[in-house]
Amino acid sequence: MNIATSRRAFLLGSGALMVSFSLGAEAQEGEVQAGTNAPQPTVTAIDSERLDSWIRVDANSHITVFTGKAELGQGIRTALTQVAAEELEVEPDEIELITADTGRTPNEGFTAGSMSMPNSGTSIRNAAAQMRRLLVEAVAQTLSVPPDSLTLQGKQIRSGDHSLSYGEVAAALNLEVPLAGDAVLKAPEALKVIGRDVPRVDIPGKVTGAPAYIQDMRLPGMLHARVVRPPGYGATLTEVDTSAIEAMPGVVGVVRDGNFLAVIAEREFQAVTAMRELARLARWSTGTELPEQAEIHNVLRGLESEVGTVAEQGDANPSGDKVFAARFTRPYQMHGSIGPSCGIARLEPDGTLTVWSHTQGVYPDRAAIAQMLDLEPGRVRVIHVEGSGCYGHNGADDAAADAALIASRLPPGRPVRVQWMREQENAWEPFGPAMSITVRGAVTNGRISDFAFDLWSNIHTTRPGGAAALLAARQKSAPATPNVPQMQISPSGNGDRNANPLYTIPNKRILWHFIPDMPLRVSAMRALGAYANVFALESAMDELARLAQADPVAFRLAHLEDERARAVVQMAAERFDWETATLGPGRGKGFAFARYKNLAAYLAVAVEMEVERETGRTRLVRAVAAIDSGQAVSPNGIRNQTEGGILQAASWTLYEAVTFDRRQITSVDWSSYPILRFASVPEKVEVHVIDRPGEPFLGTGEAAQGPVAGAIGNAVRDAIGLRLTDLPFTRQRVLAALAAG
Repeated sequence: MNIATSRRAFLLGSGALMVSFSLGAEAQEGEVQAGTNAPQPTVTAIDSERLDSWIRVDANSHITVFTGKAELGQGIRTALTQVAAEELEVEPDEIELITADTGRTPNEGFTAGSMSMPNSGTSIRNAAAQMRRLLVEAVAQTLSVPPDSLTLQGKQIRSGDHSLSYGEVAAALNLEVPLAGDAVLKAPEALKVIGRDVPRVDIPGKVTGAPAYIQDMRLPGMLHARVVRPPGYGATLTEVDTSAIEAMPGVVGVVRDGNFLAVIAEREFQAVTAMRELARLARWSTGTELPEQAEIHNVLRGLESEVGTVAEQGDANPSGDKVFAARFTRPYQMHGSIGPSCGIARLEPDGTLTVWSHTQGVYPDRAAIAQMLDLEPGRVRVIHVEGSGCYGHNGADDAAADAALIASRLPPGRPVRVQWMREQENAWEPFGPAMSITVRGAVTNGRISDFAFDLWSNIHTTRPGGAAALLAARQKSAPATPNVPQMQISPSGNGDRNANPLYTIPNKRILWHFIPDMPLRVSAMRALGAYANVFALESAMDELARLAQADPVAFRLAHLEDERARAVVQMAAERFDWETATLGPGRGKGFAFARYKNLAAYLAVAVEMEVERETGRTRLVRAVAAIDSGQAVSPNGIRNQTEGGILQAASWTLYEAVTFDRRQITSVDWSSYPILRFASVPEKVEVHVIDRPGEPFLGTGEAAQGPVAGAIGNAVRDAIGLRLTDLPFTRQRVLAALAAG
């Protein structure tokens, strides 16, 4: 068959070179480019069940892949382009990836829970494999050749001397078909891109000072706004005279709606100057009285509303001579984003609203903003732009809501940027919840016979999904009222995440003492309850090993039946040189393990800690981890995320705690909320990746948090002979423990 004739047949059969796409002309015309002021139509829903919501190929063979997940610095853009490139037989840099945008991408909820690869990675790989099959079948039918006789290379489908480009073939395809959940994927031995280290696509701008974050984003004609927050929770704005503010240079106006107060100016420093003067003039009522910080964990136990059974087996009754019992606590901790939250919004001439945000859930944020402004969700478009630092629910959604509310009061066409100040970020972001945990365990004949674990915690997430999750909506004159959280016990867990040990224990009981509402504003923080739960569990495992007179690693292996769990434990111990490592004076070693959520990535880590008895200073000297995330798409990305998790967990465990008095949050800067500094970074961090070709993606990002806290606690115990149970291990706490003996 003449190849030119077949090309014409494709063109004549389709009448166009552009592949069909479920968004249609509406959304394509509505794609917002920085600086455009054209009317934006209402964006219709995107059917994530259809292939064309995930992938497209244009007439020039340009490949575009769509994900509802957001790049948060975890390198997901790189890994997702790798899985698509693998199945389409192209290089990763030949894929254009569009991330989290309610006008263009599927609704994949939140980028959270280490689920980007298990969810979006799996969908995109299947979509790319399905697209490859459709392309090959179309060419095979046109050329009357068997599909397996065709080869794919350089965006060309070849049969002998004949070839057709992807674009030519795709022009005739109907992609308005269901996304196949069982597409034939390339065999593990045939992989060329998956499992290969490739350069991170998000790194160059960050290390060269190029615009990389929403904080860097500037649109033509953009106004700047600053919000004046109340002095504390529950305070009411009783009086403010804005006339002097409105007369200040560059000030465009003041927005007041109930307790929401903001100033808009032409230039950023004009907005900052006006905000400070407006804050001086505002008068507020006394707000909600907070508990005494020293009593917070007793207060939390008193807020329990119900008790749920997370897991139960046998008849747990820890008793006898060899029993370990302790109470462990975690303070409120903040995300501490290096760049305070930022949001940009623009009211379009047709009355729709475009919002740029570093939210981790563009669709839930859209729903919340729409509810706040009494708009149909389709009249709000939320576009993700990476923010400077956060895994979890920080102030991103609130800043977006601030910008949306202010933009709704402005004439159409002028974008407004809301940049939070450091003290606002630290005082008003939703914190990682405080937790209290009691553990009792008994050893009989060298093994754990009974184990009881009681945790006091809340739901750990108030992410947007309703307007009441947004500060602006709660501070309006007609405030949104939050629903009362309900306890939800599920396999993946939230406040109870990883409370149920993966170890084989004949008698165990795990109880969740549920706290519906916290004294401080809280929500999702990296790993949710797993950080504190694994810290307590792995601390108890070491103490039980001591009661059994067993090596901590051997003791864990004796209680693990899962071979993949055993593999990471053995690798971490071996690479650390656990059995023969020589430690200097004042140093100790510690080990910990967990499978995140008991169904995601496996991680074991060994650490060496140094403790100065004279000063109480602790230092993480080195950490060696082994991780099994299933099939490793980007080994370097897995190492990057795990290294970052180790450092962040070390920072939480050694330094971080929100402070407050009876009226307000007091840890409003880096002096009052210290974090890990460069001088305290470990001398060595090793991460060893166990690749499982052909196995499902398990996710990586949150696997290290709990094990690192447990390993540090165990290493400090080894160094000073004393068990610290209250996080963080500040100098004062170490000195107090040493003084008490």
